[in-house]
Amino acid sequence: MPDPILQCTSVSKVFGGVVALNQAQLEVYEGEILGLVGPNGSGKSTFINVISGFYPATRGKVVFNGQDVTRTAANRLAKLGLARTYQIPRPFASTTVIDNVAIAGMFGKSQYNRTDALNAAMEKLEFVELADKAHMPVMQLNLHERKFLEMARALALEPKLILLDEVLAGLNPSEVELGIALIKRIQELGLSIVFVEHNMRAVMSLSDRITVLNYGRNIAEGDPQTVMQDEAVVAAYLGQDHVDH
Repeated sequence: MPDPILQCTSVSKVFGGVVALNQAQLEVYEGEILGLVGPNGSGKSTFINVISGFYPATRGKVVFNGQDVTRTAANRLAKLGLARTYQIPRPFASTTVIDNVAIAGMFGKSQYNRTDALNAAMEKLEFVELADKAHMPVMQLNLHERKFLEMARALALEPKLILLDEVLAGLNPSEVELGIALIKRIQELGLSIVFVEHNMRAVMSLSDRITVLNYGRNIAEGDPQTVMQDEAVVAAYLGQDHVDH
């Protein structure tokens, strides 16, 4: 088996006296979608924040594309080819849709000049089917459009790996279907994806493998069907009584 593009070993994150991650492990291979799931408060978003350089790990090691990036800042990680989205979209509020994507391109791995960044941005907007909104003020977009804009901005960084943090949260069923189709198209580009999501139908549809966290620890990993029938996973989501009976 080839080396993983992302390998997190014994990663812990402590806030004051609260242990949010407790020796958590994660491996992602080139071109796969890894579903990172778990009940509320299990440490999923904290893990994404540590991997992406938003929080420093208290202990442990993060290796991306063969390079130790455990203490690497988020802007440097973007240049190395690691991109992410946020649960709550964070556009540059005073600019247009296309400028939001172009700015990402100018600061990403390729560091385009403005003209090239705008051209690349339009390509990304076409990819996520927002090209007709390109010159609108970004704050006129609805939630579904802002979520897709987040993915366009991540793609503008020309990444090898994208961390998708609840990009389908808050969307209606038809918008979720559009999101699933978009994520599949992103994978078809050859990118690796870590997919954090509470919509289990989407997780089961998209994930090649699943890693489950509970209380900041790994409790299961493997193919989606097997993992979601694991007794420890069922207990984490539904409570021990459901397993006992």
